Amino acid sequence: MPKTADAADRRHAPGRAMWLLGPAMVAGVAYLDPGNVASNMTAGAAFGYLLVWVVVLGNVMAWLIQYLSAKLGIVTGESLPQVLGRRIRRPWARRAYWLQAELVAMATDVAEVIGGAVALHLLFGIPLLWGGAITGVVSMGLLLVQTRRGARAFETVLIGLLVIIAVGFSFGLFFAPPSPDGVVGGLVPRFEGTESVLLAASILGATIMPHAIYAHSALARDRFAPPSPTAAEGLERARGISTPRLLRATRWDVTIALAVAGTVNLAILLLAAANLAGVDGTDSLEGAYAALRDGLGPLVATLFAVGLLASGLASTSVGAYAGAEIMHGLLHARVPLVVRRLVTLVPALVILALGVDPTLALVLSQVVLSFGIPFALVPLVVLTARSTVLGAYRNRVATTVAGVVASVFLITLNVVLLWLVLTGG
Repeated sequence: MPKTADAADRRHAPGRAMWLLGPAMVAGVAYLDPGNVASNMTAGAAFGYLLVWVVVLGNVMAWLIQYLSAKLGIVTGESLPQVLGRRIRRPWARRAYWLQAELVAMATDVAEVIGGAVALHLLFGIPLLWGGAITGVVSMGLLLVQTRRGARAFETVLIGLLVIIAVGFSFGLFFAPPSPDGVVGGLVPRFEGTESVLLAASILGATIMPHAIYAHSALARDRFAPPSPTAAEGLERARGISTPRLLRATRWDVTIALAVAGTVNLAILLLAAANLAGVDGTDSLEGAYAALRDGLGPLVATLFAVGLLASGLASTSVGAYAGAEIMHGLLHARVPLVVRRLVTLVPALVILALGVDPTLALVLSQVVLSFGIPFALVPLVVLTARSTVLGAYRNRVATTVAGVVASVFLITLNVVLLWLVLTGG
């Protein structure tokens, strides 16, 4: 390890290990957005513990994908959109790629703003349209933290929201714990009819989302940006910390973040499986809230709604951050985060103003996300396997094979999801 890296490590002591953690926690917020909540609640209510294995499998694949994204940002000092923006030579191809990524980011935002609006309606009776506007305004405040205070402050705020999300969605399990035998049985991969396949694909589609892949590479880049970006000695010396150390810390960061996100997602499914199985009307967020209130009491239902609100606020901020990075990397144009927030808020408000069923809008947004999965996953695996991009830090053969298998599996399931939704299967 270079002496400069050793010196930097000592400068960050005694809290040096904690200083290296954080970007994955922010990216992990995307794994706890309202789309995840809706999918997991519906799966638990409709099929009990049957799809526990899907949540676990999705989390394992998400670990690999998010680590590869963060590694790309750390080693190259660029985000995935930036790397693609350099390598896609033809302007029309770059614009077409940006358009699909932008549509995916906007679809994500629709789900998150609607989730926040539903939560405000459940908690305070605020009309959905006004709830969406409030969600958008508060998320702009969160983005101003990132713009004016930097990556670390942004991470701190979102990690705080992550704690609220975890408590809100997990609290009910202390009142009505799941069946241990049911949980163990749910780890056995199986389906029960077409609807269970549809829900499994929805869970995975809501778990591994394109904007989280784009965002994590940018978060890692911003967090560990060297003090002198043009320094001739390269990224490692300019940062003052070795790349291997950063990658080791990133593995821990991703592990902790995905452990939290996976546990909370599992808690949502288990809460529904233990308390909402067979209850009518639980295929919507409003219905799940009412069932929790009637079955476990107003405290559990209120905390669930508070968790949903925190989920909407945090995830929409990450989505706006990802959208700004997509535009910057692919179109080489910077638009202030707050301006982007205003623009991308419009589709969600239009949907709410038209009176579209919020749960239906959430489901349709997940369908749009399915289109973007291959465009984010395939380039990520390909780029991180190339020595011309990552040099000595390129993927090992086993990592690349695992990435290919995960990509094929996810793309196949998303194709199945699209087919089932479009055919009404």
